[in-house]
Amino acid sequence: MARLEHANINVGDTAKTAAWFGRAFGWRVRWEGSTFDGAGYTMHVGNDDDYLALYEPKASKAGGERDYKSRGQLNHVGIVVDDLAVAEKAIRAEGYEPHSHQDYEPGERFYFCDENGIEYEIVAYA
Repeated sequence: MARLEHANINVGDTAKTAAWFGRAFGWRVRWEGSTFDGAGYTMHVGNDDDYLALYEPKASKAGGERDYKSRGQLNHVGIVVDDLAVAEKAIRAEGYEPHSHQDYEPGERFYFCDENGIEYEIVAYA
């Protein structure tokens, strides 16, 4: 059996992103440190079972436009929560604007984008 442990995403500020993950989802920093080549800084943020690796390169540039058509592009990160309304309130408190609310099998969901241009899908399964 295999399971997904983590995904590594580039962000502009690891500490800022880790902080709002903690407030919105109750996640914690599992590990942090400089990259092996000194080209950036990484924070592993999540729980005991899985996490997102937040990578802040020393030399970064803005990403391209999301189009859902380009190969090799991250479309969104899906996060499962127990209570969608509580999660939406937390996301709004961080200054993000939820959109595309949908309710279909297997669960209810909404999406939002952060300041890095990363889209998140927040879903609750009944």
